[in-house]
Order: sequence, then C-alpha cells, then structure tokens
Amino acid sequence: MLIDLLQLTIFGLVVGGIFALGAVGVSMLFGILRFANFAHGDMMTLGGYFALVVVGPLALPMWIAFPVALAATAAVAVVIDRLLFRRLRRTAPVILLISSFGLALILRSIIQIVWGPENVVYWTEITLPWRFGGLRIRPDHLVMLAVTVTLVVLLHLFLTRTRMGKAMRAMADDPDLARVTGIDTERVIAWTWIIGGALAAAAGIFLAVDTRLNPLLGWNTLLPVFAAALLGGIGKPYGAIAGGFLLGIVSEVSTLFLEPVYKPAVAFALIVLVLVYRPTGIFGGR
Repeated sequence: MLIDLLQLTIFGLVVGGIFALGAVGVSMLFGILRFANFAHGDMMTLGGYFALVVVGPLALPMWIAFPVALAATAAVAVVIDRLLFRRLRRTAPVILLISSFGLALILRSIIQIVWGPENVVYWTEITLPWRFGGLRIRPDHLVMLAVTVTLVVLLHLFLTRTRMGKAMRAMADDPDLARVTGIDTERVIAWTWIIGGALAAAAGIFLAVDTRLNPLLGWNTLLPVFAAALLGGIGKPYGAIAGGFLLGIVSEVSTLFLEPVYKPAVAFALIVLVLVYRPTGIFGGR
C-alpha cells in the first residue's frame, strides 16, 4: 500500500507540474485582463504540434524543439491578442469569454486541417523505467519535473526581480492605479500573453510526451487546469502552481479508491468544493 501511494505521488507530481504550467497562464490572464481564456487548452495543443514539426520533419532533438515551440506559441498568443482580444477589452467579460471559446474552436480546426486528427508521438523508442526498490521512475518524468521546476523558478525571478514583473503584479492588483502611475499597460498585457503562451506550450509538450499528441489534447485538460487555477486562487500565479501540484497528486492518489476514468470527476469535485467553501482559493485570489 505504501509503495503504491509513493508511486502514485510521483505520477501526481509529474501531472501536477503539467497542470501548474497550464494554470499559471490562465491565472495571469484572468488577473490582468479579467476574463477566463477558454482557448488556453488549445494553445497547449498548438505548442505540442510546434514541437512535433521540429522533432519530426526537421529531425532535430527535443532540447531544440522545446524552446522553439515555446517561442512560436508565445508569438501566436501575442498575434491573437492584437487581432482579436485587443479590440474587445472594453466590452463585457462575457464577450471576451465567448470569443475565447470561438477561438478555441478555430485553433482546433486549424490543427486538424494541418496535422490531421490522428494520435501521434514524438518518438517511437521504448525507454525502460528506472527501479528504486518497488518504485518505477521514467527518465523522461525526471526531465519533465526538472524543467518544470526551472520554469517556475524563472517565473518567480521574473515577477520579483524585473521591472516588468513588478509592473505585472501591480496591474493585477489595481489596473487603474497602474495606469495612473505611468505603467505601460499594453506592454504588460503583451508580456502576459508571452508568458502564458510559452508556459501553455511547455504544458502541452509534456502532456504529449506523457500520453499522445492529438487535436483534443489541451481541450481535454482544460477542466483540471482551471480547477488548479481556482484551487490556488484565480489571478495568483503562485496559487496556480500550488493548486496544480495539489490537484495532480490528489487525482492520481484517488485511483487507489476509484477507477482512473473518474480522475476528471475529482477535478470537478475540487472546483465545486473550492467555490462553495473558499471561493478565493488557497492564496486568496479574486
């Protein structure tokens, strides 16, 4: 029983890291732009396919494909903001939400047209897990955890040590006061999309490595991503990170008592519990 619990906790840390990377973008966008971006899941999928182009047709290693996919997805996120969301910022939040849902459908259709609807993988080699006692640890899981921790540390340094990071935190706390004090809000919004898009791509790539890449990959993960953001406190990046890891561990450990098919139900149940008993989340978000 103890070995099973430890094994599931390891899986939960890997899955939780994916949720955390996706939830940070959702939380930051909500904190600054005040709307829930339902296209975030499909941005994760897009990042996964950008990496596929590099490791597939271009035959380059993943350590090159990873930063290329992050940069490409961040660029797409900024372009989308300039073409769509920038024109709708002064409208009601529900208009932005509906627009993001329509954008999700558009991105998913483009992905299916360009890459097809089939499941694909980055590589076909079989990597045997390492064994430590009764535990089995996949080497790629260790790499994913290491990169996730690195990205989280870099995000923390950006938010706390750079002028732009401090401006983003100020705008998330009080947008009107940030404008009055001379903060370039358009630049802050652009950086928010860049960071959110890049982290979404990282989450999509890791999810594809752990499972399979297909056009519905990000959409099927959107519920736990939002659950992680709500659990930690919507609008709080650190809360999204904590919520992601917590949700990943709880979802995986729940398979000790429930069938794996019920893991999405665990995420939904956590959303309901948070909304009922602590709507502001662990870190006191909006």
